[in-house]
Amino acid sequence: MSVKKEASGRRSGQVEVEVPGSTQSAAARRSAEAQVRTLIDKFAPVHLRLIAALRRSLRKRLPTAHEVVYEYGNLGAVVVSFSPNERGYEGVLAIRASADGVKLYFNQGKELPDPAKLLQGSSQARWIDVEGASTLARPEVACLIDEAIARNRVPFARAGRGSVVIRSASAKKSPRSRPV
Repeated sequence: MSVKKEASGRRSGQVEVEVPGSTQSAAARRSAEAQVRTLIDKFAPVHLRLIAALRRSLRKRLPTAHEVVYEYGNLGAVVVSFSPNERGYEGVLAIRASADGVKLYFNQGKELPDPAKLLQGSSQARWIDVEGASTLARPEVACLIDEAIARNRVPFARAGRGSVVIRSASAKKSPRSRPV
């Protein structure tokens, strides 16, 4: 086990795992990317450019992250979670696009220090509204991103490339009542 110093200056006992690069073939990646484009094509052109810019920026920061994409048809939203594995709920950051705009979610946002009071929401996951691609370059936002990555409970691989995985949250239906 290695001791990793976090952005906050504290030490954490995270185990760094060496995970081989993505086994997603080029054809599978192209297919997944085409599905992502289909899911987000319903948004305004300005949102399309913003989503693309955010994905590029976050992939650059987290090259081994898996992009787990969920469509919430009932909400008219698409969420792209940046996760150390193919389980989106273990993701550290997520982009949420809807007709209301684009938001950057911090899945453990409640635990993050936020001296600039940028984070919105009262649940564990907090978010910021993203007005433009330059939002991620703001020092206070970059600090939040760095801190979120440093505090993530599941380590990202040190090498390789994450895959793009499509999950349809709309297809999952929760039962209204238990069968007797």
